Amino acid sequence: WITHTEDEVVQAAAAMPDVKYSFAPTDRGFTGVRTFAQQVKHLAANNYRMAAYIIGQTPTPEEEAETGPDAVRSKVQIMDYLRGSFTALHRAVATINEENLVAPLASYPSRQNTRLQLAEDVVAHSYNHYGQMVEYLRMNGIIPPASRR
Repeated sequence: WITHTEDEVVQAAAAMPDVKYSFAPTDRGFTGVRTFAQQVKHLAANNYRMAAYIIGQTPTPEEEAETGPDAVRSKVQIMDYLRGSFTALHRAVATINEENLVAPLASYPSRQNTRLQLAEDVVAHSYNHYGQMVEYLRMNGIIPPASRR
């Protein structure tokens, strides 16, 4: 599921032209929503965050805040950050086995506190923002890659 999610999200992020990464809808109740770039960085930061929790590490402050590093701004930088987040996620999920699958994680302060729950949540979260990315693409006259097949 993570590989499938990665394929969809990375292709959608790549489809938006770099000059449109700052796009955010402003009419019809959209005031104050994230830009396309912020959507992608948020998704990636959460991937890094969940990967860290799955392997028992502490996320960085920008991962914990789910914003990503301030220095990551250009499309190229954001795409690298996004790809890196899926690499981290693949590594983390590869550590899940029958013995630790549902063992509670003391380091993750939530009712969702097993590796299985975090792995499932990160896919659901990614698809939530993927849906928003698709809408932003369509608002800019771009057919999302998954719809081109």
